Amino acid sequence: MFSLAGRVALVTGAGRGMGFGVAQALAEQGAALVVNDIDAGRAREAAGELSARGHRALGLACDVTDRAAIDRMLMLVEEGLGPVDILVNNAGLPAGWQADNLKFAQSRPEHWQRYVELNLYGVMQMTQAVLPGMIARGHGRVVIVSSESWRMGTDMGLAAYAASKAGAIGFMRQLAAETGRQGVTVNAVSLGTMNNWEGSEALAARINPVPRAGSPRDVGAACAYLASDEASWVTGQLLPLNGGSLMA
Repeated sequence: MFSLAGRVALVTGAGRGMGFGVAQALAEQGAALVVNDIDAGRAREAAGELSARGHRALGLACDVTDRAAIDRMLMLVEEGLGPVDILVNNAGLPAGWQADNLKFAQSRPEHWQRYVELNLYGVMQMTQAVLPGMIARGHGRVVIVSSESWRMGTDMGLAAYAASKAGAIGFMRQLAAETGRQGVTVNAVSLGTMNNWEGSEALAARINPVPRAGSPRDVGAACAYLASDEASWVTGQLLPLNGGSLMA
């Protein structure tokens, strides 16, 4: 079950972290992988690691907020691996995001713009670039990696990030309604406390019924399922990955 043999998958922001976990899981299920990252070195290194494990992989740098760059990347993908069957919109943190944890009252429009451009327009542009081919072939999978911050308020200064992620969820549901009869499913995973920052394990152990933080493997497994033929009757859905911290 859940074989992706013969499919080409593109994962944005896959040079490290959760994105690489997704790329690794899809490759292990048989997909050929396009490892996209804004950093060319990270993209090449991650693709090289997959290739060394016997997988077909291509590492390509591209800013997903730049439609011309997206189109150039997809030309290379078609030449090297073929058309994209599976798109995982994972890229979600702009450069310098560590300094962006501003409470709303201190934030400015340019601060919000960085997140909206990446998490909403970036998702829209990547999806719009691959969608016509999916529709023409009668098969496609689009997965958006979101965050539980859009469902649950905190005092961590995440308003811009959470709002941009919420916008992508609304887009996901509308697109799913438009494309289901054409063989294209569109879904999202929503991540709780993940093991990519100091203190995450201690926090997760305190608040989660499953007392640990999430890992790249957790995200990859969920995306592999949603990308598979076994999930062909699943569209327009949000799958929370949060260790039980939010059950609504």
